[in-house]
Amino acid sequence: MIPGTRRRRQRQDKVTLSDVAQRAGVSAITVSRALRDPEKVSPQLRDTILRVVEEMGYVPDLAARALASKNSGLVGVVSPGLTSHAFLALIRGIEDRVRPSDLRIQYASADSDSEDQLHQLRFFMSQNPAGLIHVGQIGDPAIDDLLRRAPCPVVEIMDISRQPTDMAVGIDHRLAAETATRHLLAKGYRRIAMLGGAWDFRARRRQEGFHAVLEEAGLYDPALVLSIDSSTSVGLGCHLLDRLRNEFPDADAAFCHNDDIALGVLFECQRRGLGVPGDFGICGFNDLEYAGFAFPAITSVRVPRYEIGYRAVDMIIRASGSGTYPAKVVDLGYQLVSRGSTAREG
Repeated sequence: MIPGTRRRRQRQDKVTLSDVAQRAGVSAITVSRALRDPEKVSPQLRDTILRVVEEMGYVPDLAARALASKNSGLVGVVSPGLTSHAFLALIRGIEDRVRPSDLRIQYASADSDSEDQLHQLRFFMSQNPAGLIHVGQIGDPAIDDLLRRAPCPVVEIMDISRQPTDMAVGIDHRLAAETATRHLLAKGYRRIAMLGGAWDFRARRRQEGFHAVLEEAGLYDPALVLSIDSSTSVGLGCHLLDRLRNEFPDADAAFCHNDDIALGVLFECQRRGLGVPGDFGICGFNDLEYAGFAFPAITSVRVPRYEIGYRAVDMIIRASGSGTYPAKVVDLGYQLVSRGSTAREG
C-alpha cells in the first residue's frame, strides 16, 4: 500500500451534507435548515433527516461552515459557578436545544473578577463564534462595551431587569425578592434577615427588592443583612445563622441568597433547638430539588433555569439563522413555592 493511501481514502469516504440530502431525498439546504433551525422544517421531515444523519454518522464540517457562514459554529458560554447545583438545569437546557443543531457549545467558568471574564470573552470572540451566552458581572462598563462589539448574537441570561447589550432571557430578581419578602411578612415575621455569599449583580438586585419591601413596612434593619464574600454553601448557611442569632437573638426569619444557604440555616436551627417555622422562618432561592424534600420542606423562589438555558440557545439560532432577531428581552417569570419552613399563621 502506498503510504498515506488509507488516510486519503478515509477522508474521501467522509459523509457530506450532500450525501445525507441524497439519502433523505431532500436538498442540502433542507438538511442544513433541519440541523440549524429545526422549527422551519416539518416534524416528520425533521425526524427523517435526523434519522439519516444518525445512520450515516454525519459530522458537520466546522471548517467549511466557518468559510461559508463566517462563523465557526461555536456558542461560547461564560459564567461563574458552572459546577454549582443551580447551573445543572441551565446546562441541560442549553444542551437539549443545541443537540438537534449543527452548533457546538464551549463553556468557560470565570470567577466574578471582571478581568477573568473579559479574558474568556475575548478568547471566544477570537474564534468567530455563532453566539455568546453570558452570565457574570452584568453592568461592568468594560464587559458591556466588549459585548456590544461582538460579531455575533449575544444573550445575557438569568436577570432581565436592565437593558441588555443585545438580548436577554431570565427573570427580574428584584421583583422575585420583593415577592419572597412580602410572603415572610404575611406569615407574621418581623425581624427578617438576608443571608448570603458574594454580592454579584443578581444578589444585589435581590437585596434591593428585600430592602424596598421592608423599608415600606418600616422594618428594614441594615444590620440584619449578613454576607461573606465567598461561594455559597450549606456550611456558610450554618455559619451565618449562628452569627445572626448570636448578634441578634430576636431575628425570626431569613431570606437566603440560595437554597444551599437556606439548607444550612435549617440545619443550624435544628442544632440550636429553634422550631421551624414557629421560632424561625426560612425562604431560599432557585427551588432546587432537595428544598422540597428537606424537613420541614423549604419555601423557595422557583427559577426556570432549564427554560432559560434552552431559550438562550434558541434566541441565538433564530438570530443567526434568519438574520432577524427575536424578542430582545424574554421574561420567563418566577414562582414562590410556599412550604413548611414558613408555614406558620401570620
